[in-house]
Amino acid sequence: MRILFLTHAFNSLTQRLFVALRAKGHLVSVEFDIADTVSLEAVALFQPDLIIAPFLKRAIPAEIWQHHVCMVLHPGIVGDRGPSALDWAILEQESIWGVTVLQANAEMDGGAVWAHASCALRSARKSSLYRSEVTAAALRAVLEAVDKFARGAHPVPLADLVRAGGVRGRWRPAMRQQDRRIDWQRDSSAVVLAKIHAADGAPGVLDSLFGTPCHLYDAHPVSRATLEVVVHDVVANKCGTPGDIVAHHCGAPGDIVARREHAVLRLCVDGGIWIGHARLLPSVDEVEQPFKLPVADLFPGPFALLPQLPAALTRLDDEWGQLRYREDGVVGALVGFLSFDFYNGAMSTDQCRRLQQALKFAKSRPTRVLVLLGGEDFFSNGIHLNRIEASAHRPGESAADESSNNIDAIDDLVLEIISATDHVTISALRGNAGAGGAFLALATDLAWAHPDVLLNPHYKNMGNLHGSEYWTYLLPRRLGETAARALMQSRLPLAALAAMEIKLIDAVFGLDAVDFVRETALRAAALVPDADAMIARKRMLRAQDEAAKPLQAYRDDELKKIHRNFYGFDPSYHVARYHFVHKMAHAWTPRHLALHRLAPPGAGANCATWRGSDTALKGAVTPDDHS
Repeated sequence: MRILFLTHAFNSLTQRLFVALRAKGHLVSVEFDIADTVSLEAVALFQPDLIIAPFLKRAIPAEIWQHHVCMVLHPGIVGDRGPSALDWAILEQESIWGVTVLQANAEMDGGAVWAHASCALRSARKSSLYRSEVTAAALRAVLEAVDKFARGAHPVPLADLVRAGGVRGRWRPAMRQQDRRIDWQRDSSAVVLAKIHAADGAPGVLDSLFGTPCHLYDAHPVSRATLEVVVHDVVANKCGTPGDIVAHHCGAPGDIVARREHAVLRLCVDGGIWIGHARLLPSVDEVEQPFKLPVADLFPGPFALLPQLPAALTRLDDEWGQLRYREDGVVGALVGFLSFDFYNGAMSTDQCRRLQQALKFAKSRPTRVLVLLGGEDFFSNGIHLNRIEASAHRPGESAADESSNNIDAIDDLVLEIISATDHVTISALRGNAGAGGAFLALATDLAWAHPDVLLNPHYKNMGNLHGSEYWTYLLPRRLGETAARALMQSRLPLAALAAMEIKLIDAVFGLDAVDFVRETALRAAALVPDADAMIARKRMLRAQDEAAKPLQAYRDDELKKIHRNFYGFDPSYHVARYHFVHKMAHAWTPRHLALHRLAPPGAGANCATWRGSDTALKGAVTPDDHS
C-alpha cells in the first residue's frame, strides 16, 4: 500500500515504524505537520491508501480525516485520552501501560480502536520508555492495524469497548508544572524520581539549583553506600540509615551535598538522587530559549565547590556512573564488558577522553574478548551538539573550535578500538546508534544488535557534515566502496536486520534488550577458545591495511574535509546544529523523506496528478541539499 506519515518530526518511533512498514513492502512517504495547507498538499500529491500519524502535536485537519482513513498512535491504554498520557503513567507509577491505534475523528483520542498493545513500564525516563517499551508496543499495534485495514476490517468504536468492560483508561488533562512540582520536604526519593522521569526529555521539572530557577532532567537513584559516604565523610556525622540523614541534621531535604562527573547529589527525605542535566529559564531580554546542558556546565562555580564522590569503574550495580567495567567467566577465560551510558548518547570531548582511558584499562586486563555495551538507550550518537552549541555563546570560545576538539577526541577513541590487537572486540548495541556513534560501533571486530535497534550511519542530515571517526576506512572495509558511498548518501535509518543483510553488522538476536545482553555474554564467552586465532588473523589484516594506506592518512583526509564544515564559508553545519539544539520547528520536509515531492522523470510540474510506479519512487535519487 501507499502509506503517508503525517508527523511532527522523524523521531525514533516514527523511524522504527517507517523501516518496518517498508520492510513489509509498503511504499511509505513522510510529511512533517507544518500547516494544514502543507498536509493537504501532501495528501493530494501522494494519494495514499492509508494515512498514519505516529507523532503529532495537533489535530489532523478535518478535510483529511473526513475523506481518508487516518490512524493516530496514542501512547496510552484503551480509553486513555489527553496529551500527557505517558507522563501521567510514569508519575502514577503504572507497571503496565500500552499503545492504542485510533481512527482520527473530531474528538481528541476518541476515535474507534484499530489495535492496541500492552507493555511493562520500568522505573526510567519518559524518553527511555518511549524509545524502548512504547516503541515496541507501537510497532506491534500498528502492524496489526495495517493488516486489518488491508483485509478490509473496520475499527471497533470506543463506546462498544467501554460497554464490554475492562477499559480502565480515562480522560486526563495536559500535565502542568504544578502537577510535577517537587516537595523536597515531603516527597520520597521514588516520588522525586518519578516526577523528573515523567518530564524527561520534555518539558523538565521546574525547580531550582544553587538558588537559580531551572528545569531538571536526567535523575538517578543514589545507593545506600554513597549516602553513608556523604554522611560520614562529607558531613562528618555518623548516621545509621539513609533516613537518619535528616534526623541527625546531616543535611536537609533539597540540599545539594556532592558532585560526580557532571551531576549533583540532592538529598530527599529518605535518601537522595543524582541530577545530571538542567535547562535555565530565559531572561527577559533573551530572544533564544536556553537549552539542556549538564549541571556542571550550567553552574561551574558552585559545582566545583562541592565534595567529589567519584564512581569506581568497577563497582556494584546500584552505584550510578556513566562508565562501568565488569568481567564474567573463569580465570583464563574471562570476558570484559565496558559500558558507557551517556545522556541521549551524546559524547563530549571530555567524555570521549574519559572513555578512552577506561578502554585502555579494559585492554590492560587479562582478557581476550572485550565487549563494548554502550548505553541502555543509545550505543552512541557521536559528538555532543548541545555542548558544542553552548561554546558558541561563551566569551573566548567558538563552536567551530569545540567541534574540532570533539572530533579529535572521538577519533582518538575510535583509534584506540581499532588498535586493540590483543583482544577480539565486539560492539553490542542495546540501543540505537547514529552518525559518529554508528562508526564507533563498526570499529570493533564484530558488531551485534537486537532487532529493535536502528542505525543512522550517515552525517549529511547535520548540514552536509562530512564526518570523521575513520568511517572512510571502516565502512568500505565492510561494504565495499560503491555500497559505502550509496549508504552515506541515503540519509535514511536502517533496521538492525537490514543492516545485517547488507553485512554492515554481523549478527542480530535477542527478544529484547535484556535478552540480548544475556545472549551476548554467552556468545562472547563462546569465542574465548578461538580468540588467539582470531587475534592473529586480525593483526595480519591490520598490518596489510596499514601498508596499503595508513590510518593517519584516512584521518587526515577526513579532517581536511570536515574542517571546511567547521571553518569554511558554507554555514550549513552550524545552522543545522543550531536548529537541532534549539528544537526549531521544521520549515519543510526533507526531500529524502517526502517521496511525493520528488517529481518523476518527464512529469514536469504536473506532479499532483501522478501516482507513478512504486519502483520509480523507491528508486528515486535524493539530491544533496542543506535541509
